[in-house]
Amino acid sequence: MAAKIRPLNNRLIVRRVDEDEKTAGGIIIPDSAKEKPQQGNVVAAGPGKRDDSGERIAPEVKKGDRVLFSKYSGTEVTLEGEEHLIISEDDVLAILE
Repeated sequence: MAAKIRPLNNRLIVRRVDEDEKTAGGIIIPDSAKEKPQQGNVVAAGPGKRDDSGERIAPEVKKGDRVLFSKYSGTEVTLEGEEHLIISEDDVLAILE
């Protein structure tokens, strides 16, 4: 990323993965009927949140991971002309391998 952006605490910057334009049966899905994908690639990760004693807890998710996240989570932002989400690590449901 040419733009300098660094998420704070346990926040992640995620780029959504594009979904297929067709169903398994070959029907083309119009843009108005598509749901936003719940999968994405982590572009940047914050340093982690702090526990009660002030120690930093490192995030389990790192840059480059492909994740599955909650449907209505995060804040949409546009960085360098691309749509991204800023989400909390708590909104990540799974890391896809």
